[in-house]
Amino acid sequence: MIVGIVGKANVGKSTFFKSMTLASIEIANYPFVTIKPNHGIGFVRIPCVDKFFNTQCNPRVGYCVDHNRFVPIDLIDVAGLVPGAHEGKGMGNQFLNDLNQADALIHVIDVSGGTNEKGEPVRPLSYDPANDIKFLEVELDHWYFGILNKGWERLARQIQQEHSIVQRVLAKQLGGLGVDEEMMKAALKELNLADKIVIQWTEDDLFKLASYLRKRTKPMIIAANKMDVPGAKDNYLRLRADFPHLSIIPCSAESELALKEANKHGLIKYIPGDTDFKITPEGEAKLSDKQKQALNFIKANVLEKYVEGTGVQSVLNATVFGLLKLITIFPGGVNKLADKDGNVLPDCFLLKQGSTALDFAYKIHTDLGDNFVKAIDVKTKRALGKEHVLNNGDVIEIITSK
Repeated sequence: MIVGIVGKANVGKSTFFKSMTLASIEIANYPFVTIKPNHGIGFVRIPCVDKFFNTQCNPRVGYCVDHNRFVPIDLIDVAGLVPGAHEGKGMGNQFLNDLNQADALIHVIDVSGGTNEKGEPVRPLSYDPANDIKFLEVELDHWYFGILNKGWERLARQIQQEHSIVQRVLAKQLGGLGVDEEMMKAALKELNLADKIVIQWTEDDLFKLASYLRKRTKPMIIAANKMDVPGAKDNYLRLRADFPHLSIIPCSAESELALKEANKHGLIKYIPGDTDFKITPEGEAKLSDKQKQALNFIKANVLEKYVEGTGVQSVLNATVFGLLKLITIFPGGVNKLADKDGNVLPDCFLLKQGSTALDFAYKIHTDLGDNFVKAIDVKTKRALGKEHVLNNGDVIEIITSK
């Protein structure tokens, strides 16, 4: 699973990406500082099940702090998009194609209105960030439309002449974007295209189909960045009212990055997603008065103002658990929570809501699925059949015939 970070140039995308990953990337105050996509690892935060067992886990990947488990997620940060990107403006086609592999998108906007449509810095509150929300959806829809429309007349004639199943052919055409046959079938039904002769589909029909598929294969959340700028809150509240169908989360990537860097160097104790931090004894000795003032500014103007803290952790969590509707499942044993190397609860898997015990077995290893006998809920010690639907936070042992 990959989460893509998208948006206009110079809205703080690279800062947002670095605040999630602490990756070493270039950050500057001008458009197109990111040319090639940056890949990195971010972490969703969940309550760790180790607390249930009154123990301390030690993950093989990710980490755990005060019984807060951080599970790794692949992230990709593409260069800033501009209006007309689907036509190739600003190297737009290249950047859009970089998003092919993304399962969900985080759209970073400058909610302070301090970046114009070209990605150039302007006076805060002088630009309407609502324009950015609208433009990106249009660009993505046109991107999908371009892929669907390519060679459409030939494809439509082929479907008609060979009496092919429409959803099967079109799903194959868009398979690289995550479209499958069931999704295409639902789309045709909802858009009243299922009973319409393919060669009679209009350009408007194709565009509506492209938009429908884009929303389902690239669900998107809005990261309203630069909330620490005076006046940004009013813009945020207006956007929430104007786009009630979207998930818009206030955040300050710059604040998150500052806190993580300070925590990394032992100057403060900060857990990503928390609404507070504490200066350590080392920090008290090493931090200058100016640095302490900066930290106090973050506390007063970001952490204490918004229930989401800096908002960065909330954005990633909302993307993975809200948009993609995933759950976390831990492998473990009734008699032993550690693996052969002594790692307690070493792994945590992300599965789709509605996944069964058998799905989980196959997620771990094909052999476990092929030789599945039963599963055991380690918390309750109850035996589970292969069709048992798992719940978020379950700890499951798989019993096989081999």
